Amino acid sequence: MKFGLRFFLSWLLASVVMFVLFYLWHGVFLNDFKRIQFPLLWLEVFAAFTYLILGAAIYFLFESHLLKHVKNLFLRGVICGIVLGFTIFMVASIVNISLTRHLSMQHLMIDSVWQMAEQVVGSMVVVVLKLVIHEPMAERA
Repeated sequence: MKFGLRFFLSWLLASVVMFVLFYLWHGVFLNDFKRIQFPLLWLEVFAAFTYLILGAAIYFLFESHLLKHVKNLFLRGVICGIVLGFTIFMVASIVNISLTRHLSMQHLMIDSVWQMAEQVVGSMVVVVLKLVIHEPMAERA
């Protein structure tokens, strides 16, 4: 895997898009930020780093040897987003078990679907940039 323009733009743009979606979902639509017990800046900084890591993970999974077998780039992006979105949802639910114990199954399912949709959108950024940015393959000796 080459760490060129395609990697860095895909990584950063996917991370920013997913962070904006996170902020809109939790900050505007659900209004969750009013309930946090620590400064909002901490949440924003932690979320920014989390989404930078997640953006890189999406790119690496998308370009992984396992997913290279899926030739349709859009299908590969959807698979990548669903896998990472569901994984993040499971980890977040387990880590926050004391906060999620009073939530209904409907709430958890909606949260799960949203998390997967958010990561699918991030994966689609990677797909679009893969199609738009051409990086020549290195010649083999």
